[in-house]
Amino acid sequence: MRRGHNRDTVFNGDDDFEYHKTNRIEFKEKTECKIYAYCLMTNHVQIIIDPGKDPAALSQFMKGVAGRQTRYINKTAKPSGSLWEGRFKSSIISTHEYLLSRF
Repeated sequence: MRRGHNRDTVFNGDDDFEYHKTNRIEFKEKTECKIYAYCLMTNHVQIIIDPGKDPAALSQFMKGVAGRQTRYINKTAKPSGSLWEGRFKSSIISTHEYLLSRF
């Protein structure tokens, strides 16, 4: 999960969601991560992702997508500074019950 800075809006409209989707697909292929589900809200992102054989792929994926989204929003909406609130949060899904309780 990654939340907007101060829980502010990250996605202001359809173009913002579409740009995130394009980058999500690109970085999924670059990092060889598998995305099982995602939820984009106006102020945060939740993704169920499998980094595969390389655990560092998760960080590379999240950094790449978040960095591009930040530059895009700063260019189009004219804010400055951080778009996201700190580092992304992640937890291992080890059972079906845990997965169902998260979504």
